[in-house]
Amino acid sequence: MKRAAGLLVAVLLTVSAGVQARDTVLRLPFADVLQMPEAQGKLDGTVKFFLDGAALPSVKNRFGSGVSNRKTNGVGKSDEQGCRWAALSALLAFQESAKRFGANAVINIVSYYKKNESKSSTEYECHAGGVVVGVTFKGEYAAIGQ
Repeated sequence: MKRAAGLLVAVLLTVSAGVQARDTVLRLPFADVLQMPEAQGKLDGTVKFFLDGAALPSVKNRFGSGVSNRKTNGVGKSDEQGCRWAALSALLAFQESAKRFGANAVINIVSYYKKNESKSSTEYECHAGGVVVGVTFKGEYAAIGQ
């Protein structure tokens, strides 16, 4: 009996070792998130968003930095759709935090997956798994000139 149980455990460990969780890295246009129809109704325009390296208006004041880590269910969505949803959710969280600080912008936004910075002036990084899609941003709250 012990031998059969040991054999079963060995077989299960061998099979499970071959199964790995999917973690597909996508780099997608940031502008696509801002142009989503859903973004038009939720991002109210009082807070602007600028990726690190993008042209900025003059910065009048800085209020510190923050991180927004959002995930969405990827079931029934393409990786790109899930990424846009997760990114929009992260921007909505930034918008609410910026308002609390009295900021009208989040600047120098970088992708920050597992605390690893990935900078681009036009794209963000997203990670898509078998079920969950996630985006993490880090940025600075600021008051900018119009």
